[in-house]
Amino acid sequence: MSVVSVSQLKEHPGESVTVRGWLENKRRSGKIAFLQVRDGSGIVQVVASKKELSEEAWEAILEATQESTVAAIGKVNVDPRAPGGVELHASGFRVDHLTEEYPITPKEHGTAFLMEHRHLWLRSSKQRAILGVRSEICQSIRDFFYQREFILIDSPILTPNACEGTSTLFQTDYFGDPAFLSQSGQLYLEPAAAAFGKVYCMGPTFRAEKSKTRRHLMEFWMVEPEVAFLEFDGLQDLAEDFVSYIAERVLERCSENLRVLERDPAKIESITGPFPRITYTKAIEILQEQGQEIAWGDDFGGEDETVLANQFDRPVFVTHFPSEMKAFYMQPDADDPKLALGMDLLAPEGYGEIIGGSQRIHDHDLLLQRIQEHDLPLEAFQWYLDVRKYGSYPHSGFGMGIERCVAWMCGIPHLRETIPYPRMLYKIYP
Repeated sequence: MSVVSVSQLKEHPGESVTVRGWLENKRRSGKIAFLQVRDGSGIVQVVASKKELSEEAWEAILEATQESTVAAIGKVNVDPRAPGGVELHASGFRVDHLTEEYPITPKEHGTAFLMEHRHLWLRSSKQRAILGVRSEICQSIRDFFYQREFILIDSPILTPNACEGTSTLFQTDYFGDPAFLSQSGQLYLEPAAAAFGKVYCMGPTFRAEKSKTRRHLMEFWMVEPEVAFLEFDGLQDLAEDFVSYIAERVLERCSENLRVLERDPAKIESITGPFPRITYTKAIEILQEQGQEIAWGDDFGGEDETVLANQFDRPVFVTHFPSEMKAFYMQPDADDPKLALGMDLLAPEGYGEIIGGSQRIHDHDLLLQRIQEHDLPLEAFQWYLDVRKYGSYPHSGFGMGIERCVAWMCGIPHLRETIPYPRMLYKIYP
């Protein structure tokens, strides 16, 4: 008898099949048992009647515990009322591995307990739904850039220099020399843009910030495109199209995940362009009008971002930041060199900065000056300066943290649930 995944059961109406998986839940009413069996592709209800089973199979059903590994044999019955539209009417059942008392039960557990058992918590319906959305977001990212003829470039994780200084980087020994875990692939993408025109990278990045907030992880995944001859307005257009595409894919392919998460799809439907675009100076005026204690030249805090984003019904771009508060590589505004051609995309509902990006400095001497002003080691950035010596070109790019995007799409408050094994301040187990 063929083994069929739960997701494929609809293709086998009336057939006798075997489903192998884990027992998620069980209830019994006299001589009838209802079993929820999960195989990773979905959950099917198995209806078992004692009179239709061997004594051995019925005893196996009675014996089976939560998360035991089981095999259910039976006929596929199409029933629109059933979860997934099908049920399995059992003709056989066995337990392949009997689980001892499972630590995570239907009762309420504290977050600390669940994080200690993250390897098991992944099996719960909410966690599966979140990580299913994450998977779709990652696939949509790859599809977006593939359809637009971007080339994937794998930037190194071990680097000899930092993208924005070394104060928030994890340092390690590289055969006697210091090396750092990368906080961004951007610097390595810029030379690749001269080879391919349109490039992106996606991978793990690391920030050794002693920050214990719901918006920060020590290890997170980031996607970063870099485009030759793309200037500032076009960069915002690209980011707008990118975020809108991700939202569209989540709505199209993750409806069941959103239902499990009780996420209102209307919140995602509103993520369509055009997004409002305001300057940093205008943003400061808005925040001051809303009673925030902030002055021109101050960076935004989490509350500032929330207050600002709440003034709009969709994501908002904030642009033209003071150069002094931004990274050394950002192109100054030709009309006012005190301002950088940088942008942040702020998400509504309190999710803050989703995307940060800029047009990059392409003038060799200006970039050299900025490196010196930021007191960065020149020898570590000589290769980066070379890009401006051999065929320099205007170019722009941005970065988006995958976990922040997942949290926003799922409507969950903390990043710790958006990645399989979160690395948080002083938390590296399991």
